[in-house]
Amino acid sequence: MIGEAIDGVTTRAEALARDLTGRFQGNTIRLGVTGLSRAGKTVFITSLVANLLNRGRMPGLTGVSTGAIRAAYLQPQPDDTLPRFDFETHLDAMTGAEPHWPESTRAISELRLSLKVQPGGLLGGVRGPRTLHLDIVDYPGEWLLDLGLLEKSFADWSENALTRARQRTPGAAFLAALAKVDPDAPFAEPDAARLADLWRRYLTDAKEAGFSDCSPGRFLLPGEMAGSPALTFAPLPPSEAPKGSMAREFERRFEAYKREVVKPFFRAHFARIDRQVVLVDALGAIHAGPQAVDDLRVAMTDILTAFRPGRNAFLSEIFRGKRVEKILFAATKADHIHHTQHGRLTRIMEALTDDARRRADYAGARTASMALASLRTTTEDTVPHEGGTLDVVRGRLEDGRRAAFWPGELPEDPQALLSQGRRGEAAWLDGDYEVMRFVPQGGVMKPGEGPPHIRLDRAADFLIGDKL
Repeated sequence: MIGEAIDGVTTRAEALARDLTGRFQGNTIRLGVTGLSRAGKTVFITSLVANLLNRGRMPGLTGVSTGAIRAAYLQPQPDDTLPRFDFETHLDAMTGAEPHWPESTRAISELRLSLKVQPGGLLGGVRGPRTLHLDIVDYPGEWLLDLGLLEKSFADWSENALTRARQRTPGAAFLAALAKVDPDAPFAEPDAARLADLWRRYLTDAKEAGFSDCSPGRFLLPGEMAGSPALTFAPLPPSEAPKGSMAREFERRFEAYKREVVKPFFRAHFARIDRQVVLVDALGAIHAGPQAVDDLRVAMTDILTAFRPGRNAFLSEIFRGKRVEKILFAATKADHIHHTQHGRLTRIMEALTDDARRRADYAGARTASMALASLRTTTEDTVPHEGGTLDVVRGRLEDGRRAAFWPGELPEDPQALLSQGRRGEAAWLDGDYEVMRFVPQGGVMKPGEGPPHIRLDRAADFLIGDKL
């Protein structure tokens, strides 16, 4: 415990030194970007940076509408041990001759974008332009959910994890194997590896089925830790856990996972974030069904517990460390529905994050929910249908064909969705909601313009507009 305390103080001191240096050299905002289940983190960052470099499509961003932003340019990221976010490759994938979706986030990366900003007011012309550094940190959403494990014991986590597995169809194979396991039996590595592999397969299948809480996250993205003891455990039912048993060893490995995987990420990266974007594929969860929607609601609440929301003041940063000042919960892929339903999607997003937003607001942080599309892949149309009309979107499919799509009518009252999820309904009682996998359309962008989007400028204004 003393060693961990010293390590925490040292890490905070190092972060403070970097932040103090940043204060004297220019303002710095450290923006964390994460998301759950194919929410589009890579596309969001790529389009945001491209549209800040070429701001013709960003009229809703303070600093663009006022003309305060004079220039924007990329610089080497300040953390020498982090990979650089491969902006150029991702942008070429989205907007090149053969447009396609870029590779998804599988590890942490960073990019620094610097903005030359001309201050307003009476003294603006005298002081000259200042520099605002935007350090964007990209990390998998599964790692964010892992932070909630820090407050849980192995027994608590096992109870919650097994309850979720029983409620999800993909959990059947793991539960069947677990029923044949005696947690109090002597530990055997081959048995542990088989059970951990089944747990990993269940998490993978649950994610593919549209569920959001699929932790521990490194089981899905193990990287260089694949096969290590810290990633070779699984939840177990309550037991006496005698010395040398599987239950005792799995408990030890669970604690090692928190100590060696989760805490270093929190200290080195997450604890230094000023503002955060949480991207959510709400339409995908709705398509997956009521249980996936309720799982998403619970995950949103759990995510907020991982943050330290509140306002940052100079002295409070010195003595308590940084807090997350602003959190944006964004429902992505708004281009998959007609704009007449965007308001409904926003209200659904607000309802999904209601508990989380209340906690953050109480702590002094600002939160917002909105529907956006980081890269617009569709156009809108109205077509005749059964004596009336339908508002549809048109886009290009993976096989190259173009299609018109109507996903279904989202409810005016979001509780119509959430209540069915809370009751554990297997399917929607009043309709089906479909999804279509559109791909980037391509096309030459005009000089001075970034990729087409929906409300990306408003998202940027919420996150950094007060600094412009």
